[in-house]
Amino acid sequence: METMTVERVINAPMDEVFAWLTTTTHYTASPLVVRCRLTRRGEAAPYGVGAVRSHLWLIGWFRERITHYDPPYATEYVVERSLPPSRHELGRMTFTEAAGGTRVRWTTRAELPVPLAGAFLTRHVARPIITRTFRNILKAADTALTRRPGHDRA
Repeated sequence: METMTVERVINAPMDEVFAWLTTTTHYTASPLVVRCRLTRRGEAAPYGVGAVRSHLWLIGWFRERITHYDPPYATEYVVERSLPPSRHELGRMTFTEAAGGTRVRWTTRAELPVPLAGAFLTRHVARPIITRTFRNILKAADTALTRRPGHDRA
């Protein structure tokens, strides 16, 4: 399994950053994300525990289920199915107050189950694409939340 982590400070309040990043239809602001939709609402909130999301990225299709939802501090998910097939242990976003706004830490643990070449492909192909996509999504959140009319950017 390969652990991939991306961090960014977004100059906006935690509750706004959490709401934007847990509403995954926003992810299409990234050039590597084609489509995202909520296919089943969560128990206490649309993107809460039990919610099922369907994502189509340039690298594949993913069906994810939310397993933990603690606004505005954390959310976790697991990829239940994907094409190409992958093994996924964890997807987690944590949100903490930071100088200049909200620090987002996005971590996933996954691998491509390809005999003999899986570890190589995960590390040298999937990892760079996944982390770049995460960075693009965080950048899109930063742009959306800090370039609003009336928002002063420090």
